[in-house]
Amino acid sequence: MNNILFAFFLTLLAGLSTGVGSCIAFFAKKTNKRFLSLSLGFSAGVMIYVSMVEILAKARLSLSETINGKTAGYVTVIAFFGGMFLIALIDKLIPENKNPHEVKFVEDESKPAKLKRMGFFTALAIAIHNFPEGLATFVSALQEPEIAVPIVIAIALHNIPEGIAVSVPIYQGTGSRKKAFIYSFLSGLAEPLGALIGFLLLMPFMNGFIFGVIFAIVAGIMVFISFDELLPAAREYGEHHISIYGLISGMVVMALSLLLLG
Repeated sequence: MNNILFAFFLTLLAGLSTGVGSCIAFFAKKTNKRFLSLSLGFSAGVMIYVSMVEILAKARLSLSETINGKTAGYVTVIAFFGGMFLIALIDKLIPENKNPHEVKFVEDESKPAKLKRMGFFTALAIAIHNFPEGLATFVSALQEPEIAVPIVIAIALHNIPEGIAVSVPIYQGTGSRKKAFIYSFLSGLAEPLGALIGFLLLMPFMNGFIFGVIFAIVAGIMVFISFDELLPAAREYGEHHISIYGLISGMVVMALSLLLLG
């Protein structure tokens, strides 16, 4: 029971970091592009390394306990790319101009009505997108507590610009900090909601096979998010080398944490 509460708490923290982005948008006069570029690259490094080195290996090991080794390898690969397909499909269903990962700056300005509408749709898009992320975070924290904290930090950093993406247009479109913060806050709650629903649906049936498949799907989701969203967004902030330094730093931190905690 304690593990479940711990996993849910970490998922809640990751989701609520959208509120941090919202506060940054309110009080910063100018976007700190270097910080965002570094943090997005760092998040990508953590998620890519832990997915390819740790999570996929755990998934195959878990699957091999219920099916033979070669079949376990095939199932792991299929689930891994299935996770990529799932998150790609979600992105495809979201109109491009409402994409939650379109770069927003604190100093952006446009027509108020257009900004307000864009902000509301962005909040909805982020909520839909964060749902599988919440399940991924929760499963990781529940099954592998020693790697949960770096993953949660990576996803939290990834969610900060999403909070900015929601709050900037809503605040500038309505002039209301309260509305901007509420919508940003609610979009982040999709992560713990995904964790809760995933827990209720999957835990009664959880076994080595299902865990292995879910873990491989989680790896695919994290790798896709890193290459499709985090790294391109980091480069759009105009700090290419800093994003790469962040990427390498994230990998180093994740590698050291696995060695020290393993």
